[in-house]
Amino acid sequence: MRLLLAEDDKPVASFIQKGLEAECYAVDLAADGDEAQFMVDAFDYDAVILDLCLPRIDGLEVLKHIRTTRPAVSVLVLTARGRVEDRVKGLDLGADDYLSKPFSFSELSARLRALLRRSRWPSEVVLRVDDLEMNRVERSVKRAGRAIELTPKEFALLEYLMRNAGHAVTRAMIIEHVWNLSFDTMTNVVDVYINYLRRKVDSGSPRKLIHTVRGVGYRVGRSEEL
Repeated sequence: MRLLLAEDDKPVASFIQKGLEAECYAVDLAADGDEAQFMVDAFDYDAVILDLCLPRIDGLEVLKHIRTTRPAVSVLVLTARGRVEDRVKGLDLGADDYLSKPFSFSELSARLRALLRRSRWPSEVVLRVDDLEMNRVERSVKRAGRAIELTPKEFALLEYLMRNAGHAVTRAMIIEHVWNLSFDTMTNVVDVYINYLRRKVDSGSPRKLIHTVRGVGYRVGRSEEL
């Protein structure tokens, strides 16, 4: 799942980003409200973690912008404004949950999982391609009922492929969305991880689901759908 973290405190942002990436999320950072609004408009996010005390554009204004332009995105407000009045205002403006600083990362993670479970698009919690099933909240994968153990990066790669099932994705797209890096034409990291997935997902199954699209990249789906 791809998240936007709008937080101007660099140590706090780094702490949250590292913790969430360890839990298989792809996390983009915005250091001010103007950047947060731009990124919300430019990219599709499953959820936004939003600090209210942002420079340039206040977090409440960013929240109103999100609710106007991306009403389906879950928003978790994370802020030092702990007064009841502030919490009520944030919730009235469309926040889905509210967590005051200081906080424990385990609570932040649990609240985020709860938000995603009751997402406005609950069908996207579980992704299915043929007999391959992924639960994005529980972070579990099964093929024909058989549990498949994946590393965090393998899970993130398979999730990106399944979210684009039926469509070819380029190596550059995978590098950007799964590794959050600019594409380096000399790297073979995508091909290496695709091979890892093939051994775990396709090995022993009569139908192969992970395909190479020559000259383009990779695609997940049944071979007859190519």
